[in-house]
Amino acid sequence: MDSERFRQLLTTRGPFASVYFEDSHDTEDAATQLELKWRGLRDQLVEQGIDESLTAEIERAVMDLRAPVGRSGRAVIAGADGVVLNEHLLRPTAAEVVRVSELPYLVPIVEQGFEDANYLLVAVDHTGADITVHVDGTLSSETVDGGGHPVHKASGAETAGYGDPQLRTDEAGRKNVRAVADRITELVDDASADAVFVVGEVRSRSDLLAALAARVSALAVPLQVGARHSGHDFDEVQQAIEQELLKRRLTVLDDAAQRFTAEIGRQSGLAAEGLGPVCSALRQGAVETLIIGDIGDATVVADEELTAVAPNADVLSEQGAAPARTVRADEALPLLAVSIGASLVRTDERIAPADGVGAVLRYAPTLH
Repeated sequence: MDSERFRQLLTTRGPFASVYFEDSHDTEDAATQLELKWRGLRDQLVEQGIDESLTAEIERAVMDLRAPVGRSGRAVIAGADGVVLNEHLLRPTAAEVVRVSELPYLVPIVEQGFEDANYLLVAVDHTGADITVHVDGTLSSETVDGGGHPVHKASGAETAGYGDPQLRTDEAGRKNVRAVADRITELVDDASADAVFVVGEVRSRSDLLAALAARVSALAVPLQVGARHSGHDFDEVQQAIEQELLKRRLTVLDDAAQRFTAEIGRQSGLAAEGLGPVCSALRQGAVETLIIGDIGDATVVADEELTAVAPNADVLSEQGAAPARTVRADEALPLLAVSIGASLVRTDERIAPADGVGAVLRYAPTLH
């Protein structure tokens, strides 16, 4: 997961409240269930020392976010001055989490959060297309009309004297598809899009994919959800997109696991595992991808500004930093990774690094 989405947390004052819970909307009484769930969450926040005004802000975040589709989880992270993150998760966390700490807890979002991919959704037919651009969480829409007419063959006397109507119809359709393809290329470049999802009847999708430039076609993903004006269900389209983004996330995890295993195996110095080596690599800015496994309740010692962490005070002092606080490793390591622009992945059964933490490195760091 790209850590850029978390950078605001680096300048947010603590303490932090990190709240994760099931937010499924697949029953008729889902709204009532959410209210009941919030009461339990609120009691835990108050019990852990969150004041009334911040609790009220968290409540608004919990209750006001647009309802998800089907089974879902929710993540809410608030600092001393208000809510910073409030978003749905692909799936609920295994257990409800209400944690008040001096650092935010990011691991469940890394594991279950949606990626903020930039992408285009194109609903195409041979008259043109409706295009929605998703960039940094914002939407913009437009309609492309290629100007090619007619795209439906006329019948009877209307065709007399005008040559082969099928040829004219086909050429009009091709003109429109080319116009859509050209506009998609412009929007992909403007938005730095990661994917182009294409909706439409089979021939329109196929013709558009064939008309796209090779570099844009490589980003295209056809979705089997109906024709442009067939009234296909918005939620169905969103679920199809989310499934594709989830597949991409699993591919990223596969790649990280394979690279980590290979570099550890060849002892190249381009991977690290265990609290000591990973803390050292983070301090030196050498981590490209932080791999988070089961860290448990392990703690690390950090300097005042959280620019360096180590398994204990002696090691931190040896690295030239003054020990100032003891913090949870599952909070400090991801946040330090965010500060150096490293990506974050949550392990599954593919790999089990020592101490529950590993890293793929940009370069071989100095050993400590």
